[in-house]
Amino acid sequence: MRVIHLIGGGDTGGAKTHVLHLLRELNNFIDAQLVCFRKGEFSDDAAKMGVPIHVIETGDPIRGLRELKKLVAGQKIDIIHCHGARGNLMGNLLKGTVNAPVVTTVHSDYRLDYLGRPVARLSYGTTNLWALRRMNYYIGVSDNITDLLIQRNFPADRIENIRNGIDFSTPIQCIPREEFLRSIGLAVEPGDVVAGIVARLSPVKDIPTLLRAMRLACDQQPNLKLAIAGDGEEKENLVQLAGQLGLTDRVCFAGWVKDVNSFFNAIDIALLTSLSEGFPYSLTEGARMHKATVSTAVGGIPALIQDGETGILFQPRDHEALAHRLVELARDEPRRRLLGDKLYEKAQAEYSIESMVRRQLEIYQRILAEEARKAAHTGRDGVVICGAYGHGNAGDDAILKSIIRSVRETDRYVPLTVLAKNTQSIKQRYRVNSIYTFNLPKILGAMGKSRLYINGGGTLIQNATSHRSLWYYLLTLWAAKRLGNKVDMYGCGIGPVHGKRNLRLVRRVLNSSVDVITLREPDSLRELDSYGGTRPHRVLSSDPALILSPASEEECQRFFRSQNLDPDGKYICFLLRTWRGFSEKAPILAKCAQRARMELGLEPVFLSINAFQDEAAAQTVLEYMQTPGILLSGTPSPELLISILGHMSVVVSMRLHGLIFSSLSGAPLVGVSYDPKIGSYLRYLGYGKYQDLENMKEDWLWNAIVEAYAQLPRRAELKAKTQRLIAVERENIAAVKELLKQ
Repeated sequence: MRVIHLIGGGDTGGAKTHVLHLLRELNNFIDAQLVCFRKGEFSDDAAKMGVPIHVIETGDPIRGLRELKKLVAGQKIDIIHCHGARGNLMGNLLKGTVNAPVVTTVHSDYRLDYLGRPVARLSYGTTNLWALRRMNYYIGVSDNITDLLIQRNFPADRIENIRNGIDFSTPIQCIPREEFLRSIGLAVEPGDVVAGIVARLSPVKDIPTLLRAMRLACDQQPNLKLAIAGDGEEKENLVQLAGQLGLTDRVCFAGWVKDVNSFFNAIDIALLTSLSEGFPYSLTEGARMHKATVSTAVGGIPALIQDGETGILFQPRDHEALAHRLVELARDEPRRRLLGDKLYEKAQAEYSIESMVRRQLEIYQRILAEEARKAAHTGRDGVVICGAYGHGNAGDDAILKSIIRSVRETDRYVPLTVLAKNTQSIKQRYRVNSIYTFNLPKILGAMGKSRLYINGGGTLIQNATSHRSLWYYLLTLWAAKRLGNKVDMYGCGIGPVHGKRNLRLVRRVLNSSVDVITLREPDSLRELDSYGGTRPHRVLSSDPALILSPASEEECQRFFRSQNLDPDGKYICFLLRTWRGFSEKAPILAKCAQRARMELGLEPVFLSINAFQDEAAAQTVLEYMQTPGILLSGTPSPELLISILGHMSVVVSMRLHGLIFSSLSGAPLVGVSYDPKIGSYLRYLGYGKYQDLENMKEDWLWNAIVEAYAQLPRRAELKAKTQRLIAVERENIAAVKELLKQ
């Protein structure tokens, strides 16, 4: 594989480190050549590191393009990889000649790259945006950068992310602390605590907030000093501000420091005050030296800095919060040591240069595979997925994750389009294209190009909640078939459907427009059979959410600690929702929650599958409780919900996916049914009592809770019942494979 990297050549900081270290290591595996358009420190350092480099030194892009074409003439270039505004421009101008896909690595928020430089923003910023919009593929250096690109309507399915990596294996030689600090002009006494920052002195790094925080911190901690390594257009203003704040003898402006290892070795606290970041190398450079770090919670930083565990986070421009954190750490050397060690462990595991290079090679292979796939598929291509997505419901999220996984298992690079209410949320979480549920022109356009339409999961064919939703889903099934798609209804529930005309409509559309329907429980299969007709082909499967894996125990324990709960405590969990008649039954739920605490020693906690509805229901019950229960606000991811529910001694749920997630760990169950699907699942599962909401009495609910709690020692046996349903869930995937093959 031959990849040509294009970059302006004036780059500093993280972008420079990323490109040079990546190119040096990539050449152990592929032919990766670097072209830059300016001679200087960047090109000199590349040559010293042994990176194959060619410098085209011209400010004229037309002449530069002419030389670039001569350079690559006769070469087979597989990928053009661009970095920065100049690289992006030249890559787009070159791609027509080379006939290779163009990918760009986005190292920062391109709208902030020229902050405080209006002329440069107008010229370079405008051409960069033009070039960015014409790229074939994108790589963000953090999840935040990829999310940013998606928010700005770059194609979600052509964006990858990579983590900046650093060398943790090579032994580090450092100048002794006192000697190094003297060399940069910072005088220290025994007992002084030195904070330090490595950053370009530009507005986006917000050094004024750091100086104001130092002023407050030094009033409480006189032995605190600050070293600033970096240079830039703001230096004079910052020196002046330090003087105005009376910090001249406490702050050292060291300029660019080449020996960053000695810098981080010499300081006690590493800092970052940026307003915006992709993922800064200074974090991992400090981590490599085991330095406790205080940083703004921006960009990809929270992926490495977990507040209170691997470092400390604060909000941008909050100099008072930063001052408070500085004083705390300056006074607590054991905590500095602990945070630094924890940060080192996480950075070494997840941000090594080896993992960065491995990830980059994976991205290249994906690009080449997608390009080969495009060349092979000259006709229809793609899958459209429709369901109740983008409504903030963890159960629907779980279904969508499972469907995407099954399609990818069959065809890894097939283009996916999801119809959803909140398209941005779907794009960010799943890295697929998304169309608003009621944007019919775009939906029909997508169906006209796709080869498979999936009506996915949940009980979509019913009118107990809404006639309009039933008609909408029937319309999309009918349209997908008429526009040339194979049509699959995936892991569905069916019914109830009320009204003779609606029943006739359902029968006609399903018989004429659906190729295969996999049903999540026997009740739905019987319901569908009662509608009559011989089509579509029907297969008994189970709910797609059953194949999800739980989040790690470490993540689960972290969640419990964040809620001030003991992960090993004894809990009864309620997953409730608003529904007709719920308010009349809330006192019963409250009394039983209190009895569980008093008589069984179970602490009542309330979780949400859909935060918009479920928290309101929980609050209603909590108002009736004489002793408080615990409301866990928000909706954790499906994987985290599975882990959390695995710690529960009893689960009382009105939510189907509350029961499904709980059954994956064999948790004892009680169902409160507002919809037939609750009873249908528990009958299919083979354990757990249930009762209709309108008929629920206090005695029944309490006896069901006591009976469920008595089953706790049989948890492994209960979990085995769920495994039986997981095995038949593969029928959903088998149907997709068969239709895609056709």
